[in-house]
Amino acid sequence: MDMTAQIKENLISRIRDSKDMNFLKALQTIFDSSEQSLYELNPEQQSSIETSRNQIKNGEFHKNEDVISEMREWLKKK
Repeated sequence: MDMTAQIKENLISRIRDSKDMNFLKALQTIFDSSEQSLYELNPEQQSSIETSRNQIKNGEFHKNEDVISEMREWLKKK
């Protein structure tokens, strides 16, 4: 069993066995907040993502290797 599966099984077991309502409510809050933060973007964030996607489609980007190479060259001049 991989580590992720082990953690999930352990959490499921602990949740199933718990009688502590405060603990269970806290877990519910964590799950709810993490789900919301994954999907809710404000209009500015959505616009920024759309702009970035358009830039990529139009070839307006730099490869990571090229940027690192440029930075190294720039640092040599300092």
